[in-house]
Amino acid sequence: MLLNLSYNDPIQKKKLIEEVGAVITLKERIKMGGIGSPKLFITACSIDIHNLLILDNNTDTCNIEIRKKGIIIRFRSLLETYGLIIPYYKLSLLKGSVQEYTIHKDHHFIRVAAKTKEVHTYIKKLSAHKIDYLTNISENP
Repeated sequence: MLLNLSYNDPIQKKKLIEEVGAVITLKERIKMGGIGSPKLFITACSIDIHNLLILDNNTDTCNIEIRKKGIIIRFRSLLETYGLIIPYYKLSLLKGSVQEYTIHKDHHFIRVAAKTKEVHTYIKKLSAHKIDYLTNISENP
């Protein structure tokens, strides 16, 4: 689901919580060592996202936020913030070349450059969190 997250909309907030869960508490964030990714540079993306990114001449970047039941990939276009909402059961992480990762959900994808050690570490943390959630899904409805 691709949403405009610029405005505080209670209906949209409810959809977000249903799809990817509530925001992780501060105590859990500290235990996990943070939930946000470093700045990720977009190298390729699906047509829907590409059509938003070409509206301005800024560098195409995004960041990922880990939630309890999924992730939110946020990026900006013009003065708006958009988010690709991906629950863990629809998330596919692929490593293309040595310095690229592709994040898939249905017909949406974002390919990001991974030129630093922090990006590789974050993707490993994201993958581990996804596996942990999917193996314990019967315990966490």
